[in-house]
Amino acid sequence: MLNKLKKLDWGILFILVCLMLISTVAIYSATANDPNPTYHGKEKLHLIYFGVGFVVAIASVLFDYRIILKLWHVLYGIGVTLLILVYFFGAEVNSAKGWFRFGSFSFQPAELMKIILIIGIAYLLGRRQGDKLNFTNDLLTIGAFAFLPFLLVMIQPDLGNAIIFLVIVLGMLWIGNVKYSHVAMGLGIVVAGIMLFMFLFNTFNEEIKDYMIEKNRYHWYERINTFVNPGEASTSALHQSKNAQIAIGSGGLSGDGFMEGDMKNGGFVPYPYSDSIFVVIGEEFGFQGSAILLMLYFFLIYRMIMIAFKCFDRRASYIIIGIVSMFVFQVFQNIGMMIGLMPITGITLPFISYGGTSLLLNMASIGLVFSIKAHQEVYELAE
Repeated sequence: MLNKLKKLDWGILFILVCLMLISTVAIYSATANDPNPTYHGKEKLHLIYFGVGFVVAIASVLFDYRIILKLWHVLYGIGVTLLILVYFFGAEVNSAKGWFRFGSFSFQPAELMKIILIIGIAYLLGRRQGDKLNFTNDLLTIGAFAFLPFLLVMIQPDLGNAIIFLVIVLGMLWIGNVKYSHVAMGLGIVVAGIMLFMFLFNTFNEEIKDYMIEKNRYHWYERINTFVNPGEASTSALHQSKNAQIAIGSGGLSGDGFMEGDMKNGGFVPYPYSDSIFVVIGEEFGFQGSAILLMLYFFLIYRMIMIAFKCFDRRASYIIIGIVSMFVFQVFQNIGMMIGLMPITGITLPFISYGGTSLLLNMASIGLVFSIKAHQEVYELAE
């Protein structure tokens, strides 16, 4: 037990502690003076989630990740079942039915499905032992494996997590030695799909708008229309994006100072403790604070990639790359939508945004990385 604990990556642990401190400070600043008292004290609950997450991550060192790989089909069945059940019995949040509520505790199955998807694809890719992926036996199989949870999450609807599913699949296929001809074909399909979507969206704009209003999901229409037609979008649709950019820009080099930000309260930027928490960091700590946060993310990803390079088990490398793909996209998307580069979605900033389910499962992902690092020598001896 002690030998495995000694193999913990202390560099990653240090980065996580730094991210915990940054997130706690930002959440406190975002909620302390909020007119709604129910938001007060969220930083304390966030620290509790972090504490549980550290226990899970460190304890994962004692657990052999290969056991999880063998149970990938069982985990997949559990994940899909939860996604089906949440559609019928889940609570609706922001017009998306994707949460189970148990008193004050809530759980989002889509977050769990991200890890299950990574484990399942790693197992399927591992069968090829590094050989070029076959279109029928590999790409279509993995595509079918990912399509069902993608569809179930889309109909909630949860566009943010559905996109993350796609990013995970693409990142793992790329490292899994996909053929360039298949990449070119895939890119062609994606580009054609985007162009077709934009054409149909603009052609049937009014019909889509009326349908979304009827289904009480007008905010989804506004989010898409803001990105597709920024010059024609309504003032309310541009509200969050413009105010976020104003707030971040006003921070300048060193920021306005802790608790001195003006945009987070009063509804100028919604969800400043969650989806929009980067606005708080940019406004109060400026470019310097934002750069420190991005550097911490860089070193976290770097450490994980270095562990992947040293793996004797290809499946372990695939798992880490899937986790890296998930984190990189979430950081890019969350910050990108705050500075106007990406459309507004409900994607949180990893380890920084408030959210129990996402934080605990992100820490569990790190636990998988710790387990992989601790068991590589054992794997080499076994081979």
